[in-house]
Amino acid sequence: MRRAICTTVAVAAMLSGSGCMMIGPEYEEPAAPVESDWLDYEDPRLDATSPLAPEWWRAAFSDPALDRLIEIALADNLTLRSAGLRVLQARQQLAIAVGNQYPQEQELAGSAGVERAQGRSDDVYDFGFNVSWEADVWGRFRRQVETASALLDASLASYDGVTVSLIAQVAQSYLSIRTTERRLEVARYNVQLQEESVRISRAKFDAGAVSALDVEQALTLLHNTRAAVYSLEIALRQFTNALAVLLGRPPQDLGPLLGEPRPVPAVDPEIAVGMPQDLIRRRPDIRVAERQLAAQSAQIGFAITELYPQFSINGSIGTSVTTFGENDAGDLFTDDTFRYNLTGGFRWSLFNYGRLRSNVRLQDATFQQLLEDYRQTVLSVQAEVENSIVAFLRSREQLLDFRAAADAAQRSVEISTVQYEDGLVDFNTVLSTLDALASQQDQLATAEGSVAANLVDVYRSLGGGWETRTSADPADLIPEETRDEMRDRTKYWDGTFTE
Repeated sequence: MRRAICTTVAVAAMLSGSGCMMIGPEYEEPAAPVESDWLDYEDPRLDATSPLAPEWWRAAFSDPALDRLIEIALADNLTLRSAGLRVLQARQQLAIAVGNQYPQEQELAGSAGVERAQGRSDDVYDFGFNVSWEADVWGRFRRQVETASALLDASLASYDGVTVSLIAQVAQSYLSIRTTERRLEVARYNVQLQEESVRISRAKFDAGAVSALDVEQALTLLHNTRAAVYSLEIALRQFTNALAVLLGRPPQDLGPLLGEPRPVPAVDPEIAVGMPQDLIRRRPDIRVAERQLAAQSAQIGFAITELYPQFSINGSIGTSVTTFGENDAGDLFTDDTFRYNLTGGFRWSLFNYGRLRSNVRLQDATFQQLLEDYRQTVLSVQAEVENSIVAFLRSREQLLDFRAAADAAQRSVEISTVQYEDGLVDFNTVLSTLDALASQQDQLATAEGSVAANLVDVYRSLGGGWETRTSADPADLIPEETRDEMRDRTKYWDGTFTE
């Protein structure tokens, strides 16, 4: 028996020592087509030499209200909290995969019962410890660790992606509120102008200088503009409600956070965009795709290990006693009742090679598909950035023309009103200039908001904002109140969440 034990221990040592073997392809980060410059690289407003600022919104808008809103969203947004919990789940999956490298079964068992046979009853007591370990000869379990580790990285990159999206959504909602406030201001100003045109037309009608048609036409334009005010008030409430949800709050009055209505924040004409090659490192969705690819590569190796024999060691040690004759429960831990068992063995699926080879091909085909998806993601991201850059650059030029058009429309109203009072033009001319002014001023206000919104889209497409994360520890991505909820539910977070 001693020789058998020594032999089994020697086999275990040999199998443990051979664990350095890794079967399957070794992952290498793939190449992807990336342009060397942006399409508008010669535009002086693009700075490709400076890196993107982590808190880009502070440099871009210098708006304390927006800074505060983003700070609250990063702390309280529920979607971001959910993403942090997914990172925590991935961390636990990795811990499970690491644990599988050690004895897979470690069981302490005991029983007490009664046996009755041939008219005699005996008490039976049993107590023992069982161990079973499959040695990682071919890297089977280490490939699972590789998979879990890569998926943890992917979940962290997904968290970063949610952060980027959240910051952009808060900024866009804030800009929509400021743009709508400006459009409301413009609409109410035009209501006042049109009320004055109604007064003038009525005065001329009462004097018998014009027909009632002028008055009715003036009223038609006035009521349409008033109706537009109500539409803008609806939109303003909806934008505010959407912002409240992003802040992790039910719809409520955000007046204390927003303050008084103010113009759309002005933007710096020059923006730092870095180089296209930076996107591979900076865009979270690209990093997610690359880490998923790495996880799948490890799955190819795992599938290949199924083609090879799996070696295991099983052992048990314990004691058993039956109260027959002179034995009783007190003899449970004596030498006479002690027993042990130690065996080594292997399993080899010799007759399933067709199925196992098909699984290897399946995993490899999945890897190739994810590789093409990764390359497509890189291409799509570059197009997205280029689209946002050209939208920002051209919208700034467009804004200049809208401003000039609005100024001209204002002068047209002033001239046509004077000429109408002097009887030099008919009322249709006044109505036409008033309608044009309302439209041009509304387009100008919308264009001012579009320039700022397009700048946000540039930074979002560049993947800006996630660098504000200061830790990769999943516990640090979850607020203390959430940790307290989890601690109250189960005590097993004590080693994970530190005070």
